[in-house]
Amino acid sequence: MDSRRVANLRIAIYVALVLVLIGVLAITGNIPSSSEARDFGDDLGPLAPILYVPLFVVANFAIAWVILAGAAGLLFGTAAGTPLALAGVTLAALTQMAVARRLAGEHRGRLLPQRTRRIENFLTENGAVAVMESRIVPLLPYGVVNYSAGLTHLSYRDMAVGTVIGAAPKVFAYTALGGSLDDLASPEAITAVVLLVILGLAGALFVWRRLGGSPLRRGGQGTPPEPSPHRPR
Repeated sequence: MDSRRVANLRIAIYVALVLVLIGVLAITGNIPSSSEARDFGDDLGPLAPILYVPLFVVANFAIAWVILAGAAGLLFGTAAGTPLALAGVTLAALTQMAVARRLAGEHRGRLLPQRTRRIENFLTENGAVAVMESRIVPLLPYGVVNYSAGLTHLSYRDMAVGTVIGAAPKVFAYTALGGSLDDLASPEAITAVVLLVILGLAGALFVWRRLGGSPLRRGGQGTPPEPSPHRPR
């Protein structure tokens, strides 16, 4: 079998296994609640801050990072939980990128469909800035970016730097929100919600400007021609 087809098969099997794992966790209700996360952290005792980051990396294969960041705020408070959660997000990104790169093997940079080649060029040419921008864009799953980056020639350094800078505001907000679940009317919780709204609006504006704004203002394809000021004779 062609080695490129083998690489695609490996990736497809991996994706299927992850989706099955997420589905099983969701159906069986094994995704931990906030109270279960707190109890688990209490059971770890003084080892909790040390074990949190590696546990974050492992759990992030099946559990969204926002839940894990909220758990950091719940367990350690906003001040201590934010750097721990940011370290977890960054190391999880590097780990998922490494997994995708391992699955791609020597075909890295040649497995993405032709129509996504511009995305690959954007990542490799802009490096850390491209990763940072991807963290700002709303509704763009971090996991998709992490795995996709592993199929390109993006460096691990650029992934780490871009994630630390681009993800820091959201990590802080979700960590603060997680630490305030018992009192959502607290100033910390309100600040977190306001920050998330601002980040969402800023991300949406960023995407709009990246796409060039309204096609009518650009005079892009499909724009109706302006009427001539002179009537035809």
